[in-house]
Amino acid sequence: MDCELCQAPAGELLFEDAWLRVLLVDEPGYPGFCRVIWRGHVAEMTDLPPDQRQHLMDWVYRTETALRRVMRPAKINLASLGNMVPHLHWHVIPRFADDAHFPSPIWAAPRRAGADHGLPELAAQLRAALAG
Repeated sequence: MDCELCQAPAGELLFEDAWLRVLLVDEPGYPGFCRVIWRGHVAEMTDLPPDQRQHLMDWVYRTETALRRVMRPAKINLASLGNMVPHLHWHVIPRFADDAHFPSPIWAAPRRAGADHGLPELAAQLRAALAG
């Protein structure tokens, strides 16, 4: 199958289990950008039975909580698009009032040069927050 999320999705692994993985994605200007990726190749939330949907959303919320605790953003954006890669995954994106696109989506035209909100050892801090 020619699906980048099935093969080897890019990013630093923060958590994984039999059903999903949480990755810290290297997105320039957006430290803390995470993806929660379902392991099986399905396109929509309704392709999953209720217990698996609940498990996936629990990890989306855990990822949001970890990002809020570690990075203290102004807002968290949650998105499940899949238009380019029809494989179920959620974007969990910390947003700051001085990032390049705020208050627009990060996929919009930038409004300014964004401030750097990167943290030392961010992956380790997020792993600890996800575990706790």
